[in-house]
Amino acid sequence: MGKISSSIYEFLAVHVPEEDILFEEPMCRHTTFRVGGEAQFFVRVSKREQLLHIIPYLKQVETPFFILGNGSNLLVGDKGYPGVILQIGDRMNRMTVEGEHIRVQAGALLSQVAKAALDAELTGFEFASGIPGTIGGGVVMNAGAYDGEMRQVVEQVTVMNREGELLELSGEEMEFGYRTSIIKNRPFIVLQVCLKLARGNAAQIRAKMDDLSRRRREKQPLEYASAGSTFKRPEGYFAGKLIMDAGLRGYSIGGACVSEKHCGFVVNKGKATAADIAEVIWEVRERVMDRFGVTLEPEVIFLGDF
Repeated sequence: MGKISSSIYEFLAVHVPEEDILFEEPMCRHTTFRVGGEAQFFVRVSKREQLLHIIPYLKQVETPFFILGNGSNLLVGDKGYPGVILQIGDRMNRMTVEGEHIRVQAGALLSQVAKAALDAELTGFEFASGIPGTIGGGVVMNAGAYDGEMRQVVEQVTVMNREGELLELSGEEMEFGYRTSIIKNRPFIVLQVCLKLARGNAAQIRAKMDDLSRRRREKQPLEYASAGSTFKRPEGYFAGKLIMDAGLRGYSIGGACVSEKHCGFVVNKGKATAADIAEVIWEVRERVMDRFGVTLEPEVIFLGDF
């Protein structure tokens, strides 16, 4: 461990238990693509106070960092990430139900929040029950599925800026759009979300969640590692149909492949590298542009060195 690395570790260890600071941690363990090289430091965050100290420090010493949720929308390069990964996950996933509101820390899985809503007989969050991410990540990208999205249910978001200041943003101030929010363009970190749902019937809520789960199993390649839908829906088109019509169903490089079940998914068939996946994504984009003149924009975030 170099001198700079040692000083960063020493600072982190003041604020985070040593067992929650991992050095040269393989990111393939923390992404749903199951690929990725080593992060210089990987820190499991358990409370906001840790971030209040760490974020300003990393900014001061000009060390890159990335906030990780469940790694479900992320492609980390094979050469890894030369900085600090701060994971807001199962150590920051507490929830409280207050009437028709659910207050939830950013690390809770969307599926956990959907289950809590079901238990409280609250409807409006069924759409998110099968999305494999955290609520923090879901808010950042306005996650959605089956005609539902986060902007329909988010009332307030607690965020922190890179100076360590806390801010409360209303749903309107979040500037939600298609797979985007104000946080996509501003350096805010989601700490907590307040959802506003509605009273419902538990049996009907469960039936809807079961129906959406069945539809996902039938239409999506859940048997393979992936990051879900690889591309955003281009206006006026469907990404999967464009890819299929370009003759790319099953197109593969190394262990990465355009799913034969749903062409909107690029999957890891078992031994893909991050470079394989990235190459398939860029080749798909190029061929669709050449054939149809439509630009496919990845939903996937690219991180680190490929």
